[in-house]
Amino acid sequence: MQPRGSESVRKVGAIMSKRIIILGVAVLAAGGAGYLAMNMVAPPPQTETEIAVTRPAVETDDVLVATESMNTGATIEGQLRWQEWPVGALSPDFITRSTRPEAIEELQGSVIRSSVAQGEPVRPIKLLGPDQSFMSSILPSGKRAVATQIAADTSAGGFILPDDYVDVIMTSRPAERGGGYVTETILENIRVLAIDQTIRENEEGQLVQVGQTATLQLTPRQAEIITVAQQMADRLTLALRSVRDVDPNDETDGAEHLLTGGASGGAVTIIKSGRRSEVQTR
Repeated sequence: MQPRGSESVRKVGAIMSKRIIILGVAVLAAGGAGYLAMNMVAPPPQTETEIAVTRPAVETDDVLVATESMNTGATIEGQLRWQEWPVGALSPDFITRSTRPEAIEELQGSVIRSSVAQGEPVRPIKLLGPDQSFMSSILPSGKRAVATQIAADTSAGGFILPDDYVDVIMTSRPAERGGGYVTETILENIRVLAIDQTIRENEEGQLVQVGQTATLQLTPRQAEIITVAQQMADRLTLALRSVRDVDPNDETDGAEHLLTGGASGGAVTIIKSGRRSEVQTR
């Protein structure tokens, strides 16, 4: 006959074994449920090989672009490079490596006709060949380019630049005024085509850029007015206009009397296309 203590030990062992088995089953069930939940929430990531296969290939070509911003009148001296560009986004006037592989060398020395921004594709319409006239190419049809002498104190302190718009003010001292000065605006809303810049030292020892000659875009009538004004005036001043007041279609002149004889009679010499002619003012 076995003692009661041994029977109690066997019962306790059996109970513990059952609990361990139940605990193990619970752990396995929890792990399985977590695995299933992960698979349901996030699909397995694709490998790089699978992604490369599903991504469509984009056909590209190299486009000639500017490596830096270039303003009107600048000369190309290596500021070009090839930039990869989708074929579907190409414009017909872009310069591509497939059509002009030697374009970088061919365009050396060309002049910028219209400003080009950094990274912008370079188009032939914005370029002039080394043997082409820059000024005549940027001058609109029916317009004339007239050079006018200026100084720092008559050109908005040197802040007038190409493509700015100005008014031309004439200051004179008619004999009938007894030495008094007369000032009037003879031309308004005039585009500046070019302005030369020279370096000089001011009173404070600083180097500043000062324009000596401004080239203005004028109609033939305005060209005659400013030619007469340069002979009559003690000084011509350029007044810089705000960009908000610029109207490229406005060709106002306020000095009709200069050509009709309101100021003084006599003949005015006008030179056109190398030919000299005399115009009588009345």
